Amino acid sequence: MRRLQSLYFAALFLLLPVLALAANWEFDPAHSSAYFKVRHMMISTVNGTFPGVTGVVVIDDADLSRSSVKATIDAKSIDTSNHKRDEHLRSADFLDVATYPAITFISTSVQTGPGENLKVTGDLTIHGVTRAVVLDGTLTPEIKDPFGNMRRGAELSTQLDRKEFGLVWNKVMETGGLLVGDEVKVTIQAELIQK
Repeated sequence: MRRLQSLYFAALFLLLPVLALAANWEFDPAHSSAYFKVRHMMISTVNGTFPGVTGVVVIDDADLSRSSVKATIDAKSIDTSNHKRDEHLRSADFLDVATYPAITFISTSVQTGPGENLKVTGDLTIHGVTRAVVLDGTLTPEIKDPFGNMRRGAELSTQLDRKEFGLVWNKVMETGGLLVGDEVKVTIQAELIQK
């Protein structure tokens, strides 16, 4: 029995440095948002945001491939600085927030690239449809804020075809072309606080 206890504590002692390398971080909703851009009438770009992204990130600085991301966006928080347009985007023509109140992302793999570059692959769910997407971005080193909290930042971007998520509403213009573009550029800017 004593030998088993010794083996247990020896194994735990060996694992402690590995366990200490991974840290849990939470999105700071006050300083984290998802931004998007989409073409309007083929002549201009509409910019919008989903403020207050929430979620948890596990970061293993020794081996970032063992890291993970789980994020949630409140779909009804969409803001394009135009109330009438925002209400239309919340309707069943687009996000249908009454039925699908959340947009979620759950990572399936994290890969590192040159410098601080990351490729985060995961399952993105919008409008009840889940698709695998790849987010490209960066992760900053951690710092201590004036209140003693450890923080770090992340920025991840991707480009989506909204039709792949069931967001197919559109209008054909007299001159040809569509009222709303299909390609949507998305950027998540996050400030993380260590739990």
